Amino acid sequence: MVRDSARSGEHKYLAVRAFLADLVTTELAVGDAIPSERSLTEKFGVSRMTVRQAIDALVTEGVLERAQGRGTFVAPPRADFEMRLTTFGEEARRRGLVPGATVLRCEQLPSPAVVAEALDREVGTPVHHVVRLRTADGNPMSVEESWIPVDLAPDLLDDGVPDSLYAALRERGLDPTWGEEVITAADATPEELESLQMQGSRAVMRTARRTFGGDAAVMYSRASYRGDRYSVFVPLREARPTLVPRTRSAGDAGRPAQPSAPPGRIPEGSPR
Repeated sequence: MVRDSARSGEHKYLAVRAFLADLVTTELAVGDAIPSERSLTEKFGVSRMTVRQAIDALVTEGVLERAQGRGTFVAPPRADFEMRLTTFGEEARRRGLVPGATVLRCEQLPSPAVVAEALDREVGTPVHHVVRLRTADGNPMSVEESWIPVDLAPDLLDDGVPDSLYAALRERGLDPTWGEEVITAADATPEELESLQMQGSRAVMRTARRTFGGDAAVMYSRASYRGDRYSVFVPLREARPTLVPRTRSAGDAGRPAQPSAPPGRIPEGSPR
């Protein structure tokens, strides 16, 4: 009896969720309010908790968004970006979106330890530091933070922050040719919530990327993307040897990296 009751409750939750998802697809537009919780409880003969469970699921999926004190509305569609060695702007334009950027910080500073290690430099080596709010069709999508060694591009920021840091590197003969990226999920910080104008969901996707031009690290960047507005498309292929950057040994700590040898290859699944 308990199992049948639980299954019945699950079916009701799924029915409410399916109704709302269909409503969003066929009748409602972005920014429209969904029916009230009271009307949904009456329509389906379920508890308010069941209705909230269905709404919560669609908020988590990015279909709906809550505005505190106002209600629940149809959310803008997620931007589906492919994992490639491109910039936010390049991928946005590929999807028919208009990219934008607001510079939050632009400075030159000594590299902290984590940045120096990522760029294969000594701690304190001067780096360009840029923080930008990235938008698509005017909607805040991510906060990006980038570090580029000053010795590679001393004049990089002389005329302000370039529209594309990758393009600016290419102009200086530092073509980004490959990279490695780590992706994690987390709750947004108070600063990210404010910058990204997040109200309902607190989930963000964090990335940390090292970009290489041949054998040399030319940029280290970190970004936080809105979990309710951003999804990632990852093309898959058959397993092949994995390309990894060459790292310095402990005995090389006081000497600059030698760029003559190409990055090594290790068998798929081997420790990195």
